[in-house]
Amino acid sequence: MSRLPEPVELYGADYTRDPYPLYAELRARGPVHRVRFPSGVCAWLVTGYEAAHQALTDPRLGKHHSRGNAAWRARASIMPEPQHSQLQVHLLHQDPPRHTALRRLLTDTFAPSRVEALRPRFQERAEALLDGLPASGRTDLVETFAARFPFQVLAEVIGLPAEFAERFDRDWGKVVQPVGPTDPGRPAYEARLRGLQGYIAGLVAHKRRERGADLLSRLVAACDDGRIEPAELDSMIFQLLVAGQEPVTNQITTALVALLRHPRQLAELAARPELLPRAVEELLRYDSAFELTTWRFFAEDADLHGTRVPAGDSVIVSLCAANRDPRRFTDADRLDLDRSPNPHLAFGHGIHFCPGATLARIELQIALETLLRRLPGLRLAAPDDQLTWIPAVLARGVDRLPVAYGAGGDADGSAVGTASGSGCPFTAGRFADGAAAAC
Repeated sequence: MSRLPEPVELYGADYTRDPYPLYAELRARGPVHRVRFPSGVCAWLVTGYEAAHQALTDPRLGKHHSRGNAAWRARASIMPEPQHSQLQVHLLHQDPPRHTALRRLLTDTFAPSRVEALRPRFQERAEALLDGLPASGRTDLVETFAARFPFQVLAEVIGLPAEFAERFDRDWGKVVQPVGPTDPGRPAYEARLRGLQGYIAGLVAHKRRERGADLLSRLVAACDDGRIEPAELDSMIFQLLVAGQEPVTNQITTALVALLRHPRQLAELAARPELLPRAVEELLRYDSAFELTTWRFFAEDADLHGTRVPAGDSVIVSLCAANRDPRRFTDADRLDLDRSPNPHLAFGHGIHFCPGATLARIELQIALETLLRRLPGLRLAAPDDQLTWIPAVLARGVDRLPVAYGAGGDADGSAVGTASGSGCPFTAGRFADGAAAAC
């Protein structure tokens, strides 16, 4: 049996801050590489655009965790502990025909026509979040806006009652950052899991008592009439609450960081809002919040673009590496807000293409237009190298984004202030590193 190649480590401060030099090096070597994550889990990473596109639609690759082999389970089994997969049977970990049946339950809620019709309501929420800011000054745009706006939009779209929106703790999103049984952070991790599961149980009980026409009510009804299992119900609600809003928060931050690093493009977009649809697509391509996909597995030993991958080893696609492939995108490392066509893979591809992609695009368009219009002269209020990128394995974003704006502010990097929002469920003490899985 041939010896496996030494894995490339996909972690560390330099990688988290800017993974693109490493991705360029890996693409130059070939499309598939053995890598290691912070948990010690090893996987096969797909980096080139064509290779990624094919892997995302390869019928040999399945998502269900039962496909994982003993070597994968020895490390990756820490992920659902101590809940024993109670939140793990959602769309991202399902294959047809079960995936097809579960996804069908979401189709109407996230239909492009429905979410587009809600655009005026979303715009009102974006405006209200900035109403408390002075005409000029400093703020942390994560706390002021990026972590609030997507959650408020999601709550309205899926039918999350106001009292549950107020109680939601964003720190629960860190359950997708598992730690091993001996890790010092294990007690806090278990507390998050218990808190989130208790929250979901209470939400399900509430929707059973007070049924409506919203998505959450329909999911509870589907469980009660036997179309989905209780664990599937809890897992789908978990996916909606975490993967349904945290990636948009992160994408707002990556888009803003990219624009703040390119002041000419920022000024052009502020002056020409008609560029927004194309600009959003380019910002999604340039630095996607969905950095990597979740696991895929071969049922049998297989060839993947010239690399032998053992059955049950995890295969992960780097969406960010694919989106910077110069063989597919001209001047791939350049931010071109008028780029067209732009067939990026920021939302994935194939049957696991993110069902909320249209909603996310609308949120990003509204967020950028509103921020650039309401906060003229937007600029960083801290040195770029002091931005803290979240330590999530699958996602990119910053946990704070201090900015100055208006005529009177400066960018000296001093302490930033915050402004009051409208009905935000998050308090400053609860803000923490977020993470999410790619669709």
